[in-house]
Amino acid sequence: MSKQTYGQERQWYAVHTYSGYEDAVARNLKQRIESFGMGAQIFNVVVPTEKKIKIKNGRKTEMKEKIFPGYVLVDMIATDDAWSVVRNTPQVTGFVGTANQAVPLSPEEVDKILKRSEGDTVRHAIDLSAGDAVVIIDGPFKDLEGKVGEIDEERGKVKVLVPMFGRETPVELEADQVQRV
Repeated sequence: MSKQTYGQERQWYAVHTYSGYEDAVARNLKQRIESFGMGAQIFNVVVPTEKKIKIKNGRKTEMKEKIFPGYVLVDMIATDDAWSVVRNTPQVTGFVGTANQAVPLSPEEVDKILKRSEGDTVRHAIDLSAGDAVVIIDGPFKDLEGKVGEIDEERGKVKVLVPMFGRETPVELEADQVQRV
């Protein structure tokens, strides 16, 4: 019985790996493609990542974060040989799909993932929650205390409710201008 029923079409597949081993799987798979001479059937191996700015205790650090932890994308023609090379790579637990049938990703899905991975869009991971007590450590409101009203991770902004003039006044700040009390 054949493992795969897809023929000679080049498509992208999601491969499930042990979490934390995505880069190792990609490296091993690229070596296996070379040593088994599978370059004509397996074309690309990608661990989708995106740039994130983590803000913790008022400090910014830029890092790359995996978009889909535990998954690697493979551009290949799903022949039995190619399927076997990928499936038998150390730390690979299988293809996304049914038991014996890898299901290819749609071209729109792949485009979206690759654009997000290659893009310059930076997301902010802000280590604060609404209602947290914070102190403003920079800018014209320096040393004032308040509480977080809302967080905009897309723009890296935090709205802090600061008691002023007898009421809470919302002040929009960069996430690295505040620190948890």
